[in-house]
Amino acid sequence: MRKICFIIIMAFMMQSTQAQRKVVIIPEPVQMNLKNGSFSLSNATHIIASKGTEHEAAMLNIYLKELYGFTLPVKKAGKGHGILLALLKKSDKPESYHLDVTKNQVSIKAVTTQGIFEGIQTFLQLIPPKKIEGTTFHISMPQLSIYDYPAFKYRGMHLDVCRHFFDVAFVKKYIDYIAMQKFNTFHWHLTDDQGWRIEIKKYPKLTEVGGWRNGTIIGHYPGTGNDGIHYGGFYTQEQIKEVVKYAADRHITIIPEIEMPGHASAAIAAYPELSSFPNMNTQIAKGTKWAGDSTGKQVQQAWGVFPDIFVPSDNTFTFLENVLDEVMALFPSKFIHIGGDEAPKDYWKKCASCQVLIKENGLKNEEGLQSYFIHRIEKYLNSKGRNIIGWDEILEGGLAPNATVMSWRGEEGGIAAANQHHNVIMTPGQYVYLDHSQTKHEDSVTIGGYTPLITVYNYKPVPKELDTALAKYILGAQGNLWTEYMAYPSKVEYMVLPRMSALSEVLWTPENKKNWNRFKEELPELYERYQLWGANYFKNSLNEAANQASK
Repeated sequence: MRKICFIIIMAFMMQSTQAQRKVVIIPEPVQMNLKNGSFSLSNATHIIASKGTEHEAAMLNIYLKELYGFTLPVKKAGKGHGILLALLKKSDKPESYHLDVTKNQVSIKAVTTQGIFEGIQTFLQLIPPKKIEGTTFHISMPQLSIYDYPAFKYRGMHLDVCRHFFDVAFVKKYIDYIAMQKFNTFHWHLTDDQGWRIEIKKYPKLTEVGGWRNGTIIGHYPGTGNDGIHYGGFYTQEQIKEVVKYAADRHITIIPEIEMPGHASAAIAAYPELSSFPNMNTQIAKGTKWAGDSTGKQVQQAWGVFPDIFVPSDNTFTFLENVLDEVMALFPSKFIHIGGDEAPKDYWKKCASCQVLIKENGLKNEEGLQSYFIHRIEKYLNSKGRNIIGWDEILEGGLAPNATVMSWRGEEGGIAAANQHHNVIMTPGQYVYLDHSQTKHEDSVTIGGYTPLITVYNYKPVPKELDTALAKYILGAQGNLWTEYMAYPSKVEYMVLPRMSALSEVLWTPENKKNWNRFKEELPELYERYQLWGANYFKNSLNEAANQASK
């Protein structure tokens, strides 16, 4: 009898401990009110999917299975003990949601299915971060009420798959990291000097030739040698469709990036006539080691900026329009990213046809020629119902009429674009380039720089130079991840986590609810969630945060 009583007491204490567990929701909600009592989630709990929420119910079960190891039965209607998903008729905020936990029910209500999905991501964080053993279980979660919505419309994460290629399985995993932290956009960087990663059926050499390089420099640029390994890969159009659907199921929009006019070495290696000087050998970066054939046009084996860019000829524009037609058929996003950055004009200055084009169109110089190039591409994409996004260099020579600017060389480009009444996505290197080192004593090779967790967390996307009338042009911000020094998924995870979580609060949580000390204290729970996700992460963030606080 004593043994039975002891077991009952211990079980009660465990349940009470669970109920009193500190509630950690990242990003921090707009409003959260804790109440007395708890809800018991068990294998007998139903998901009640009201009309229009069937897909979200299925997604909830997918996450429950992948994260915790169980699923719940779904029914279309009913009352009683369960998790209710329901659409509301009116709301002034399309991504807002209400989450209420009472003794008998969890309800997630929103005006859109995306709002329901965001509420599901919050609900998942109410479950302790550990796998459930067995088929019979009871999980206690606190009663509470949450009303929540994002601070910014655009909440993005970027991944470069050109410098190093990542398979479909990892891209999907990366999309889940994005979704679970309430981002809504995945910027997929698909073409560059070191590899062309998307199948274009009209131009098969883009992947047959441009998708592979004969070696890669070893170590930090300019490197200590070259590994001589034939390296590359690409996504078939069927794989692209698969990833686009996977993202759409999670309410993530994918914006593809097809670089132009610069960062074009891989495309030119496949089709040399796209160069101003088709018969000229590819220029090898100074001080770097080269592997294999160095004659003719080659895919670059080192990192950096290269002078061989697209020649602005009718043939090139026909090529790019054909490429973009296939890209648009795969990606339904309103925006197509066309790059526009780091395009040296050395070849254009020496190119006779380029100089004729400048003269015929009354352009001032080669910067004006780049503006002409971007305008022409924008006009074509606009005719197809799409808009362009470009890095802030597209401001040079005059901004295309409907372009959105990604400000990466600091905030100046974004400020200039907003003053011209253009939409802006802030991506300044000093705050949101997650390929920068997280500590001054990094134990692995990175591109350099120093962007600790606190720097990301304290970033404010709206520059103080913009008044209220101009601030509306700042759509949001994005974390960028360039992969020169990230050959494996584990390194990508190490570089983005937990900085991605900090950025999620920058973009979702109202400024008056952000609190660095609170966020820092929640890092141990975040670590447990990363472990539940099966993700690698930077485990020294707490010490690095302490070092920052002591300064």
